Amino acid sequence: MAILKLKPECKDYIWGGEKLRTDFGIESDLKPLAEAWVLSCHKDGPSTIVNGPDAGLTLPQYMEKHGKAVLGTNCERFEDFPILTKFIDAKDNLSIQVHPSNEYALEHEGQYGKTEMWYVLDCEPDAFLYYGFDHEISKEEFERRIQDNTLTEVLNAAPVHKGDVFFIPSGTLHAICKGIVIAEIQQNSNVTYRVYDYGRVGADGKPRALHVPQALAVTQCVPPRKDWNFDGHLVKCEYFTADVMNGEGKGVCGPESFVSFLVTEGSGALTCGGETLEIKKGDSLFLPANSGEWTLSGSATTLVSWMTGEA
Repeated sequence: MAILKLKPECKDYIWGGEKLRTDFGIESDLKPLAEAWVLSCHKDGPSTIVNGPDAGLTLPQYMEKHGKAVLGTNCERFEDFPILTKFIDAKDNLSIQVHPSNEYALEHEGQYGKTEMWYVLDCEPDAFLYYGFDHEISKEEFERRIQDNTLTEVLNAAPVHKGDVFFIPSGTLHAICKGIVIAEIQQNSNVTYRVYDYGRVGADGKPRALHVPQALAVTQCVPPRKDWNFDGHLVKCEYFTADVMNGEGKGVCGPESFVSFLVTEGSGALTCGGETLEIKKGDSLFLPANSGEWTLSGSATTLVSWMTGEA
C-alpha cells in the first residue's frame, strides 16, 4: 500500500485550546488540546497508521517491520527518524524558549537538537510571536533580563498573518503567542529550554521548570536572519524541505526520501501507486520512499515535506 494515513498523538499542554478539534477534525479526549503530532516516530508520542494492512502499527513499528529503506537514502545519515510534524493551537502564550543544536543536545540530552519551521494556519487580529531579539545583546544582559523579568523588552515581536512562514534554527529564542494556530515541521526532538513562563504553574500546582543555564549556553542573542535562500521552496534546510500546494499538484516519491502530506485547508484526493485516497483538512498522509509518482487533486491546501539531502 503506497499511501499511509496517520492518526496523531495529542498533547494537553496548559496553553492549548479547542481549534484542533473543532476546526481540523483531530479526534482526542484531551482538554485542552494543544498539539497533534501528525507525523512522529518520537518515543514521547508516535503517530499510528489507520489504513491498509499495517493499520494499528505505530510509525516506529512500521519502520521496524519494513526496514529503514522506507525512509529513503537521504535519511541514512540519521540514526532515528529525522523529522516531527505537528499542529499547534496556542490559545494562550507558550513559554519563551530555545532549542539546542545537535552537538549540544546529543551530548547533554541523548537526542538530536531542534531546528524548525512554522507555517501560520490561523491567527487572531493583531497576533504576534517572539522571534529572536530586536538587537544584539550580551549573554550577561540576557541572564540579567531573565532574572528581573524584562526579557520581552528586547525581543523581536513579529506580527503574524495567515500564510506567514518562520524558519527557526536551533539557538533562536522564540515563543508562539496567544491566538495563533500553526503547522510545525521540526527535527525529531523534544528538547526545550524555557527561560520565561509568565509565572504559570503546571497540573501539579508548582511553577513549570525553567532551564536558564542550558538556555544561556545555546541561545544566539541576535536578531533573526532575513536573507535565507530556500531555492524557491517554502523552507529548505539540511533537515527537511517543505512546500505548500493549493489544489492541484504532482511530484515523485523516489528512493531518496519519503514524502509527507499535511492537509491544512479544504479537501481533495491523493493518488499514488494505483490507489486514490480522499483527503480533508487535518489529515496526515505518508508515502514510503520509492512509492513513485503522486498527484494531488481538488481544493485542498497541503503542506508537503520530504527529507533533504546532506548539505
